[in-house]
Amino acid sequence: MSKYNGPVCRHCRRELQKLFLKGDRCFTDRCAFDRKGYPPGQHGQKRGKVSEYGVQLREKQKVRKAYGMTEQSFRNLYAKAVAERGVTSEVFFQKLEMRLDNVIYRMGFARSRQEAKQVVRHNHILVNGKKVNIPSAQTKIGDVVTVSTGSRKMSLFALAADLFGRRAKIPWVEVDLGQFSGKVVALPLRDDIQMNVKERLIVELYSK
Repeated sequence: MSKYNGPVCRHCRRELQKLFLKGDRCFTDRCAFDRKGYPPGQHGQKRGKVSEYGVQLREKQKVRKAYGMTEQSFRNLYAKAVAERGVTSEVFFQKLEMRLDNVIYRMGFARSRQEAKQVVRHNHILVNGKKVNIPSAQTKIGDVVTVSTGSRKMSLFALAADLFGRRAKIPWVEVDLGQFSGKVVALPLRDDIQMNVKERLIVELYSK
């Protein structure tokens, strides 16, 4: 599937839920979802009844767009979750949360997951002292994530730190913004995933 390059605020409106894709803008009165809380398009306010498949699809799309993943990457990660022991939906969301780009976002080193991807790709991030430039890399408990010394004066990190203070704290990471450092201290639990999502519907969709 090709990469979407259009206005991301349409995603929030299409899924009828704020996905926080624009960073600090999502916390202001300029947020498109707050101004137009209905689906985009000419018939956005006249949507008819949705089928069972449609409900499952929308739930999957909501999560995929929130994490900024392509369909292939999303499906591959789900397949890995199925292959592991445990409740598939819980394992799947743990893998989503433990992606390096998401960890960077959760630690407050980026204002959005999309910005976190760019931060990682541009070699600004170290994991356990080594540069990692793959946003999808899986972190694990005990990993220490830091901003490289040469990148710490960049204004985006100061802006991200300011926004971090307005977001709900994440219990499975410890963060020292002053030292540009964070540590993964536990696996994320379902209650730690700050998104209104019915993961059962995603499992049902991919199980067909």
